[in-house]
Amino acid sequence: MTTIISTTTLLQTKNQAKVVFHNRAFNVRPLLLAAAITSIVVSEQIVAQNTDIEEVIVTATKRASTIQDVPFSINAQTSKDIERSGATNLEELSRNVAGLAIQNLGPGQSQVSVRGVSAGQIVRDQPGVKEQVGVYLDESVISLSLFTPDLDLYDLNRVETLRGPQGTLFGSGSVGGTIRYITNQPNLEETEGSLELNLNAISDGESGGHAKGMVNLPFAEGTGAVRAVFYHTEYAGFIDAKGPAGGDDVNSGTRTGGRVALTLQPNENFSITPRVIFQNIETDGNNRTEAFNFLASASGVTLGDREQFLLLKEGFEDDTLITDLTATISTDIFEVTSITSYTEREILVSRDASALSSSVSLDALGLNEVSFLIPSNLRDSTDVEQTTQELRLSTNSLEVMDVVVGVFYSDTERQYRQRLPTPGYDAFVDAALGEGTSAAVANGYSANSPYNADIPYDLEQLSAFGEVSVHLGERWSLTFGTRYYDYEETRTFNSGGIFSNSNMNLSDETASHGFNSRFLASFDATEDLTLNFQVSEGFRLGGVNDPLNANLCEGDDLTTFGSFQSYDDETLTNIEFGLKARFPGVQLNAAIFHADIDDLQVTLDAGSCSSRISFNVEEAHSTGIELELKAQPTDRIDLSLAASSLEAEFDSTVTDNTGAVLGGVADGNRLASVPEFSAAATASYTMPMDMFGNSGDLFFTLSYQHVGDRITQPGDQVAGAGTFAHGLAFGELDGSEVTELDLELPSYDIVNFNVGFEADDWEVLMYLNNATDEDALLSFDRERGGRARLGYRSNQPATFGVTYRRRF
Repeated sequence: MTTIISTTTLLQTKNQAKVVFHNRAFNVRPLLLAAAITSIVVSEQIVAQNTDIEEVIVTATKRASTIQDVPFSINAQTSKDIERSGATNLEELSRNVAGLAIQNLGPGQSQVSVRGVSAGQIVRDQPGVKEQVGVYLDESVISLSLFTPDLDLYDLNRVETLRGPQGTLFGSGSVGGTIRYITNQPNLEETEGSLELNLNAISDGESGGHAKGMVNLPFAEGTGAVRAVFYHTEYAGFIDAKGPAGGDDVNSGTRTGGRVALTLQPNENFSITPRVIFQNIETDGNNRTEAFNFLASASGVTLGDREQFLLLKEGFEDDTLITDLTATISTDIFEVTSITSYTEREILVSRDASALSSSVSLDALGLNEVSFLIPSNLRDSTDVEQTTQELRLSTNSLEVMDVVVGVFYSDTERQYRQRLPTPGYDAFVDAALGEGTSAAVANGYSANSPYNADIPYDLEQLSAFGEVSVHLGERWSLTFGTRYYDYEETRTFNSGGIFSNSNMNLSDETASHGFNSRFLASFDATEDLTLNFQVSEGFRLGGVNDPLNANLCEGDDLTTFGSFQSYDDETLTNIEFGLKARFPGVQLNAAIFHADIDDLQVTLDAGSCSSRISFNVEEAHSTGIELELKAQPTDRIDLSLAASSLEAEFDSTVTDNTGAVLGGVADGNRLASVPEFSAAATASYTMPMDMFGNSGDLFFTLSYQHVGDRITQPGDQVAGAGTFAHGLAFGELDGSEVTELDLELPSYDIVNFNVGFEADDWEVLMYLNNATDEDALLSFDRERGGRARLGYRSNQPATFGVTYRRRF
């Protein structure tokens, strides 16, 4: 009989629950308590009655293996996990994955971090900053800094989260980890289809729903098949707005898209799969709740919970097209795989910048007060074209060795533009500053747009990679891997308008090359217990900051922030110990890790300059423990727990020209965006039942998700950071008003519940998500250093829905 650690033992050790790792005392009490609670239901007597939990097959090492056999920390959320959790996007799914955090920065704009590796808030107007977590759709890289594609989760096989640096196999941008959407491939053997219909209603909001379908058609006597997926979602709004462009539920939207894949397999040794993925997302506004808006306060308007002030409607559009072709040649000894992909995206973020423009008009330019109430529309557009090619060879069925070698090439062209159409604005500028002033600084851009910028980027990379796994006897496996990379990036900056510096053809180049390596060791202590050790490296490319808007900078801001021009590559070295245990009815995976980060790229708001800068912090670290547990104490009960505890801090201090600590970047301060503790627990109960003349299973699922407190930017943890004095006298404001906010985003708890019935070929369920109507603050949003607008990104309120699924 297998012995599981008892609740008593865990509770007895909770007061001494510290681990000394890499010369640091690390508090593991939250994880031990979580494990203790879970272990109550996993007594020896119950475990002995169970069957094994179903193994999940993953391809994290570029070859198929079970999660338990992958020699590093990985999570896989299967299609059933996704359905039962009620997750509709990566942000909701992340709460069920230990160590994975998504910072919500508005519609279609998310920032992904793994294991506390975070640079702080990156926003629209920083197109040169690279991602810290790579995102893949099957074999095709689709990650884009800030604009991580919000792909629909329908007809996915699983979502893999590879924790820790994955630079060897997945390259730059995977310094913290890699996320992979794995789709269901065309089925050559049988015709099948599925349908999903949903209706939902949000508390104090609108109603929404979706329709999704899949069809799989084999042909040519099983040598070919086509699989097509289509979906349309109507997102219900829940944010109200006051002001001339106000209204109820202003942040509604739609998502429409699909995938069509064709597989041809004339024989067992060759297959080719071309595919097309397309998606369009449109939203009518932002999930922003405002604590201060310069124009609202000047007009005497008071804002409440989940409210904002608008002179203009806001919106977001994202058109994505991905085409790829995967070809495989296999023999008994080796397999050669080629992946060619082309991605085209057109993204537009349209926001009401009236408060921003008004504060500049009053503060920096001294224009007529009539100009303060002109609607001003900041339009950020990003057009991306990316072509990638990977060719790799992997061995099959070698008894003592597995080998993966390959080459990768990509070329990315990214065109970023900003426009600020403000009708009639030039007349006020010329009246205050002299006739012809607006035309003199326009730099060729259209009239009545005080800020314009065009920044084309071209990034080219070539790399070669390889990993060799050596099997020493039946218990030991050692893996050595490295990747050589060579990158070149060119960028040109052009700007015009009274808010800009009127720059023309400012060109910069960034280049980087080197090796990225890792070593893995895996030891099968018993048939049920595997111990893993790894040392791995990750990297993220550096870049160049845009020039500050010198015309808008006040006080010492130009001096303080103007010296930051280029920033270097970020590198990370990770040390990890892990265990993977399998018992009858129980699966336990846990890891303890320490990551040293050199030249961490940190982003800060450049005060009154209406700009943001990135710079390097010499040293930082992230140390933590993560635990994931699945249990089936009976054939009717499924339990799961995922928890992580992190210490992510700066180990260096950065000061400005006066010697003062810059933006909270001080030795011992927290890194931004990630909670120190997070946990998710799910319990499902299934019982056989006849319903509507069908035999099936009635099921109940209850999930609880806890996300600890966070900060949006490093400076948010500094004493007094939440005190904002706008200093602008206009309307009902005399300029002496002060807004006091707590910039530490409080922890929040989400409870989801669903009940349903599943028959052989159909399923119906009712759910209540965010059952306690938790008003979670997801990130902090400030405009012009807090002088124009202060707000928070908010989550979706309590939502009741009904979903019907049918399989054909």
